[in-house]
Amino acid sequence: MRTTRRSGGADEALVRSLFEEHGKAMLAYATRLTSDRAAAEDVVQEALVRAWRHPDSLVNGKGSVRGWLLTVVRNIVTDRIRARNARPTEVPESPTNVPVERDHADRVVDTMVVLDVLGRLSAEHREVLEQVYLQGRSVDETAKELGIPPGTVKSRSHYALRALRQMFPERRVGMEGAA
Repeated sequence: MRTTRRSGGADEALVRSLFEEHGKAMLAYATRLTSDRAAAEDVVQEALVRAWRHPDSLVNGKGSVRGWLLTVVRNIVTDRIRARNARPTEVPESPTNVPVERDHADRVVDTMVVLDVLGRLSAEHREVLEQVYLQGRSVDETAKELGIPPGTVKSRSHYALRALRQMFPERRVGMEGAA
């Protein structure tokens, strides 16, 4: 990339002359494109910075300086619209709409604790809870899967949940009302 050395005074004079000659037209065009005066002012400022960085483009003989500046303004506005549209729409947080970025560490810890406690249950109790709560099967489906009567499924589920509750006297881990 080729850089052109210019003095601070020449830089300031270039930007000042461009703004004095074309600033009103650039601002009017940018305001029409953005429908926002503050955004339009930012666009004009960015266009002038680009003109300052690429002075060769202003004098290359391909069209007018104003045409180049207005094209830069249009391109900046287009880039901003594309960038805004590329981002997902922000949805305000509400009680019914919980944020996606919830810290899932609590769920991981709860899962680890539940798995540890399930390991302490008898094999019969653990099998019933796994079928009913982890696999989502009904009492009849669990009975058929394990080859035991539905009453036994209900009884084992009741005693397994009671044992879990005793292991968590200060904390309930999502098993309330699950019998």
